[in-house]
Parts: sequence; C-alpha cells; structure tokens
Amino acid sequence: MSSLAAIRPDSWDLPLFLHVLGAFVMVGAAVLAAAFLVPAWRNASVDALRVGYRSLLYGALPGFVVMRVAAQWLYDEEGIGDIPDEPAWTAIGFGTSDLGALLLVIATVITRWGCAARTPGAPGSPRRSSARCSCSTSSRSGR
Repeated sequence: MSSLAAIRPDSWDLPLFLHVLGAFVMVGAAVLAAAFLVPAWRNASVDALRVGYRSLLYGALPGFVVMRVAAQWLYDEEGIGDIPDEPAWTAIGFGTSDLGALLLVIATVITRWGCAARTPGAPGSPRRSSARCSCSTSSRSGR
C-alpha cells in the first residue's frame, strides 16, 4: 500500500466505494449486453435482443450515473477544483465519462428501436406504423 493511500481521509470512503461500485456495475452490464446482442445480431433472436436492451437500460445506465455522481462527489470532497493547475487525470476521466455516456445512450436507443422493429404490434414498430398508414390512406381513397 502506498503512503498516499494510507493517509486518505475516512470521509472519502463512501464516495470512492460508490464510484468503484458504479463502474463495476456499468462494465458488467455492458459486457452482459454485448454477450446477448452479438448473438441477437447474428441469429435475429428477439429474446436475446430484449435481454441486451434491458441490461443496458437497467444496469449500464444506472451504473454510469452512480459512477459519475460519485466521481463528482470525490472531486468536490478532495478540492481538486480549487487547485490552480488541475491534474490531467481529471480531464481524462471527465472526457472519457462524457464519451461513454454518449455511447451508452446511443446503444440503448438503437437497441430499443431494434426491439420495437422486431416485436409485432409494439408502439413505434414498423408493422404497426405501416398498418396505421395503410388504414389512413385507404379511408381517404374511399371518398
């Protein structure tokens, strides 16, 4: 153990634990999603697609939020924002975090669209939309 870690104040324990826990949950859920989405992409399995979507929605996104909130909490507890020369690792962490959030949201939205497209009768699914369009055009052509 380094001497720097040994003198860390106890007030940082909870935010540090939550930061690491959120990161573990986010990565675990993203790996679970990938493990189900790759076979869903190859075999067109709706069930695997749903599990991948739910793992992103209920695991990766909340894990990201916990990780990011705890990181900001640590940043404020340590007073890093008050330092004139901010350490480079904070800028790297914030940049990586922002890009990761964008990629997680994009992956979740695209997976949701895939679930809707493969579920007949679901709101926003192509079959339901095309049925709605055909009904509206057929009622207008009868005039």
